[in-house]
Amino acid sequence: MKKLAYLFLFVVIVQRSYAQQLPLFNQYHYNIFLINPAHAGSEGNTSFNLTTREQWVGYSGAPRTYSISWETRILKRGYKIKKSVFNQPSFVPKNDGKIGLGAYVFNDRNGLIRRTGFQTTFSYHLWLHKFTQLSMGLAFTGYHFIINANELSFKDKNEPWLNNNLRRGVFIPDSEFGIYILNPKFDIGFSALQLFGAAVKIGDYAYRKFRMDRHFYTFGTYSFSAGSKTEFEPSVLFKISEQLKPQADIGLTYVYDQSIWTGLTYRTDGGLIANIRFKYIPDHSKWIAAYFGYAVDFTLNEIQSVTYGTHELTVSIKFGDSTRKYRWLDRY
Repeated sequence: MKKLAYLFLFVVIVQRSYAQQLPLFNQYHYNIFLINPAHAGSEGNTSFNLTTREQWVGYSGAPRTYSISWETRILKRGYKIKKSVFNQPSFVPKNDGKIGLGAYVFNDRNGLIRRTGFQTTFSYHLWLHKFTQLSMGLAFTGYHFIINANELSFKDKNEPWLNNNLRRGVFIPDSEFGIYILNPKFDIGFSALQLFGAAVKIGDYAYRKFRMDRHFYTFGTYSFSAGSKTEFEPSVLFKISEQLKPQADIGLTYVYDQSIWTGLTYRTDGGLIANIRFKYIPDHSKWIAAYFGYAVDFTLNEIQSVTYGTHELTVSIKFGDSTRKYRWLDRY
């Protein structure tokens, strides 16, 4: 019975793999770096983020994702003496703070498919006008791809899913690109993931078109003030792959004193997501802040009747001036 459950889940996920080759995230707006490399260092601080996601809890073999990410910005610091055309000395910054760096490691399970890998990111930030910042990022990704076919028994010894290379696993390199615009009132981003479209050859002509599709993300948020300490932030995330099966997240978040966030999101393929996040600043410290977030979503289709929903937990530690919403404003 367990083998039949695995086989059924595998067939369902393979049929839907075009829509979910990459993990979904419910709290992406709290860690945009996971879906857009241009975000690395955009806020001018150093942060460490842990994300754990359990999809369709209670359903055997359901997707699970774990990641740890880091991002920072090379700050403006130090001065050097430079002479002008009139031979007059002047002090100029050694570093103008435009470079951002990031990295993360991840483990993603989707049915019988396992991906374990890393990403390194370089980003560049510049001012468009006053308080509006434009960021561009490029990332290199590498991961170990394996199909865990050992959990199933196949009568056909030539079954392509039993190809030795995929059972041992293969290393797949890939790349990502992103653009991100940040302003105290809004942010907009676009990213393209799996740019190489790394094909995995399974060993049979029937599977020669099995590949990792390019995914494209466009998102945006806007902040409306509702009082001295309260804000409302509507948001939208539009996702589409080369299979042309779009999906959108449409949400609204209530923010109190930049310390508590709570929101509700509707996902167009039939999902409702609730999330909450709060900030904790240790006593006598204004340079360190901890953030804790939790989200739960319920699928509005048949699978919900045999699961306990999808749960996602995030923990972030940020180093920087926590008394400002945008810590980079007084640095660049």
